[in-house]
Amino acid sequence: MVSLPAYQLENLDGDRVSSPVAERALVCFIKEDCPTCKEVMPVLAAFYGHFAHEMPVHVIGQNESGNKALAAQFNPEFSILDDSALEVSFAAEIETVPTMLMLDASGAETARLVGFVKAEWQTLAADLSADQGLRELALDWSALPDWRPGCGSLSVDPANEPRLRALAEGSPIRARRIEIGSQDDEVEFMFDKGFSDGLPLVPPTPERVLAMLSGTKRDAQEVLGEMAPNMGEVTIEKVAINAVMAGCKPEYLPVVLAAVEAILTDDYNIHGVMATTMGASPVIVVNGPIRHRIGMNMGLGALGQGNRANATIGRAVRLVVRNVGGARPGETERSTLGNPMKFTMCFAEWEERNPWSPLHVERGFNEEDSVVTVFTMSSGPTLIVDQDSRTGSQLAGTLGQGLQSVMSPKAYSATDCLLVVVPEHVDTFMRDNYSKENIRQRIQQVSARPLRELVADENSATGLKQASAAQMDEASLNKLMTKFRRDEDIHIVVAGGEAGKFSGAFHGWVTGSVGSIPVSRKIGH
Repeated sequence: MVSLPAYQLENLDGDRVSSPVAERALVCFIKEDCPTCKEVMPVLAAFYGHFAHEMPVHVIGQNESGNKALAAQFNPEFSILDDSALEVSFAAEIETVPTMLMLDASGAETARLVGFVKAEWQTLAADLSADQGLRELALDWSALPDWRPGCGSLSVDPANEPRLRALAEGSPIRARRIEIGSQDDEVEFMFDKGFSDGLPLVPPTPERVLAMLSGTKRDAQEVLGEMAPNMGEVTIEKVAINAVMAGCKPEYLPVVLAAVEAILTDDYNIHGVMATTMGASPVIVVNGPIRHRIGMNMGLGALGQGNRANATIGRAVRLVVRNVGGARPGETERSTLGNPMKFTMCFAEWEERNPWSPLHVERGFNEEDSVVTVFTMSSGPTLIVDQDSRTGSQLAGTLGQGLQSVMSPKAYSATDCLLVVVPEHVDTFMRDNYSKENIRQRIQQVSARPLRELVADENSATGLKQASAAQMDEASLNKLMTKFRRDEDIHIVVAGGEAGKFSGAFHGWVTGSVGSIPVSRKIGH
């Protein structure tokens, strides 16, 4: 038994009718496409005519157009109340129509007739007539069937029930609901409101957001921090909404949450990353068992299209930055050219093909931990092609020469890079038992240049200014400068298909406290 909540529903004349407040009341739920409901329409008309002067009798329909069709066909004295939103039907736990409820003065249910069982409806009519001191209900019961099963209520239809459950009391959803016109296109509406990154979004309906929130055990209203530049409050719910729009599955949500937490740190400096005219963007690398659990791509085409987890996780993070933080192109996001990574860039490291320590272990986590690491990169992946080197030294030399172009051939000790080594290149390195440390040192060695070669000249005005160089002695000008300030600024992961000697490099942005520092976060539940 349930207590029917207070309601206000429109009748067919557009008037608002409130839920009954009386010692007792009858409320019946129907829908037009139910044959049993049509069969009981004359019965409802008889009940209304007999009891309406003594108690409220409400007939509630579950579809507006269907209500009008029933009224046109049967022309009843009563006006059907419209519960097209199905919220009253859901609250009353209506599973079958017709369902007749007898309510007391508090709205509590005292009797429920489901479907049509003639004996039950006859007994109800007789008992109510006796209680009210009325004559017997005038109805030809013999013309009615003994039993009809009724039909499924629209409130338990799988197309409606999740939405109704999301709206029910106790829902974790707190975001402001946006109502759009019945003729509006949801996707076009989201474009018009500026929610989109330029590609279509999945409408974040209550049922979809609830399903997304099932991917984590964390409280939907937990605050993760404030997202620059607008300092919007980031909650689990808001991340889930953007994950829905990005096309994520619920099992991706913990990865998205960990990545968002990483970019909310002062070390990562998301405001600077988004505001720079250089076009920097988050690049997300995932390590640990979760890679396999959610089906991420770490092999063939890992940095490209085609894998839902890779594509949507990165996109969800970027949408949070846009929609919660307010970083939008032409506003606080000032990238001169932009880059495709601003849509998404997320991939998993192929740890099983990695003979060295995987990225997350290098960064202090246990091998069995699932970890997300977020870098800031300004461009990439840029291919470095070497199909001919047969030694680790030669191959690392090629990588070093390729990395000289990061930012500019004369930009030294200014940035970092993320080097993605493909399996065939891994095999070449392992012939000589080359370690990551060996690779980094060889890259620095090959790319090192004397300071005098980095002075601005007639070929390029970038590099050390001539006025500064003029004040240096020969020893200073002959001093070798490494491309990267520290060996650790060359981040190395393994990914890609088994065939092809084409490793890739992401070029960094400003490193250190004045720019962005890579941040890793353990992925929770």
